[in-house]
Amino acid sequence: MQKILTILYSLLVIWLVQGSSAAELRGGMNLGYNGGLGFDINGTTYHFAQDFPLAVRINLGYAVFDPGNANAARKIFINNDEGGTVEEKGSVYRFGLDFLYPIRLLKLPESYLIVGPRYDSFTGNFKFIGDNEDFDVTSKHWGIGLGLETGFPINQKFNFILNTGVDYFFASTLYGHDTSYSPDGQSNNPQEDYQYSDADDAINQPKLEFRFMVGFSYQFGQHK
Repeated sequence: MQKILTILYSLLVIWLVQGSSAAELRGGMNLGYNGGLGFDINGTTYHFAQDFPLAVRINLGYAVFDPGNANAARKIFINNDEGGTVEEKGSVYRFGLDFLYPIRLLKLPESYLIVGPRYDSFTGNFKFIGDNEDFDVTSKHWGIGLGLETGFPINQKFNFILNTGVDYFFASTLYGHDTSYSPDGQSNNPQEDYQYSDADDAINQPKLEFRFMVGFSYQFGQHK
């Protein structure tokens, strides 16, 4: 997976650096809610192939997540000990490959229907201060995203962006403290008689995530 991401990122860099006489290239950044508060940076190429109707975008993002129920996670992944002051935090690193199709939406100046694959890397950290317990629960997910985007020109180079949509992520194995639970029922070093459904209930891993973000894009080439 890491090799695939590296190749795709390299292709985007080549587009941005070299470009072509036919291509329009934009870079952008968005802030807002994407399953949690976060941001993304992106690069989009338009008209990079003759008569190809779709724009192509690569985006990388980060969001802060509620990791789930700390006490339940401790029981499911470690043991039934109790005590300590709970501190928890969660985060998601995101990769997306989008295809943008231009549409007419009311009388808005520039709008696109967006669809494409997603890849998330989730980490939830649970710390029990005073009880010397500190562990991560992690998972990695493929998914699919659907959304709408509208751009409002600020000047010849900058657009103000509104982006909204929903991403769905497929179930994946949860790992934590030498224990794992998989959707297919296979578990490694499970605690007591806990199953994947118990781990899934305890951990707030990516599933159905809504997105509403605002930002800007910068145009490197001229619109064709």
